[in-house]
Amino acid sequence: MTFEQLMREPQYFLLKCVSGSRAYNLALPTSDTDIKGVFVLPQEELYGLTYTEQVSNSSNDEVFFEAGRFISLLCKNNPNILELLSTPEKWVLYRHPLMQLIKPEDYLSKLCLDTFAGYAKTQIKKARGLNKKILRTFEKERKQVLDFCYVVKDNGTVPLNEWLKDNGFEQKDCGLINLTHFRDAYLVFHQPGGQLNGIVSSAVANDVSLSSIPKDEQALAVMHFNKDAYSIYCREYREYWQWVDERNEERYQNTMSHGKNYDSKNMMHTFRLLSMAEEIAIHHKVVVHREDRDFLLRIRSGEFEYEELLKNVEEKMNRIEELYVKADLPDMPDERAAERLLIRIREEFYGAFK
Repeated sequence: MTFEQLMREPQYFLLKCVSGSRAYNLALPTSDTDIKGVFVLPQEELYGLTYTEQVSNSSNDEVFFEAGRFISLLCKNNPNILELLSTPEKWVLYRHPLMQLIKPEDYLSKLCLDTFAGYAKTQIKKARGLNKKILRTFEKERKQVLDFCYVVKDNGTVPLNEWLKDNGFEQKDCGLINLTHFRDAYLVFHQPGGQLNGIVSSAVANDVSLSSIPKDEQALAVMHFNKDAYSIYCREYREYWQWVDERNEERYQNTMSHGKNYDSKNMMHTFRLLSMAEEIAIHHKVVVHREDRDFLLRIRSGEFEYEELLKNVEEKMNRIEELYVKADLPDMPDERAAERLLIRIREEFYGAFK
C-alpha cells in the first residue's frame, strides 16, 4: 500500500481527520492543514510478505496509520494516536462505523504520565537546545588546532599564536615532542628551513604533529594542546551549522522577533501536552480542543520569559506526578482485549467486501 494507492482506493479508510493546530483550536492565519487517519490494508496485502505500517505524502502533512499499527500505538498511549481518536466531530472528515468500537477511555492508563508529560520533557530539552544555539553563535570560519594551544610563560600561559608572533616564528618551522607524564603537553623546538614537521601538518589538521629532535637540542617552551576543549568546540560547531542549514527559517525568525531566545511554538505545545496529561489523570478523557487557547497563544507570541516558563513547567510536572499516583487508571491498557477488537474489526471489514 502506498499513499497514492490509498488516495485512489478510499474504501480502505477507517478514519480521516483534520489534526494539528486546527483541531487543537490553536490555528493562526498562516497555519497549515494537517490530515491524519486510519486505514485497513487490502486483505491480500495483509496476508502477504510485506506489511505497510503507515503511509504519508511527500510533505508528511498527511499521515495514515494501518489499523494494526494504530491499535499498537494506542496500547502504548501514544499522544498523537489518542488525540486522533478523540478528534472533535467538526474536524472528522470520515469515520467508518467500525471506529465506534474503539473508545479512547478503554485505553487511557498511567502510561500517559510518561507519554504526554514525558514528551513534554523532551520538548523542554529541545527548547533548551535551541536557546543554547541562539545564545552561542559560531563564526563560519572554523577555529584550528593552533587556537587551542598554549605556551607556558612566566607564571602562567599565553596563546600559542601570540607566542609565535612575539618570537617571529612560523608554526611550520617548529617541532614538538611529547613531554612525558603530562597529558597533551609538548616541548617546542624551532629550526627554520623545513627540517621539522611543524606544530600542525595543515590548516585542517585535527591534532598536532610530532618531529624527531636530537637529544642534545634545547627546547624553547612547553606547550599544552587543550584537546578536550577542541573536541567539544568541533562538535558544537558542527551541530550549530547543521542546525542553521536545517532549521525552519520562518519559525526561527518568529523566535527571534519576540526577543526571548526560545522556540515559542515548542513551548506552547509543551504546556498543551502537560495540560492534557493533567486532564487525563483527573477527568479520564483526552481534550483535543483547547479552551486555554489564549494562554497558549500568549506563550507562542513570546509574552513570557524563558526562565519563568521553565519554573511553571517544573511546578506543573510535580503536580501531575502526584495526580497520577492517586489516579483511578490502570497501569497500562489491556492489550489482549485490544487484540481481540482488532481481529473483530478486520473480520467485519473484510466480510463487508464479500
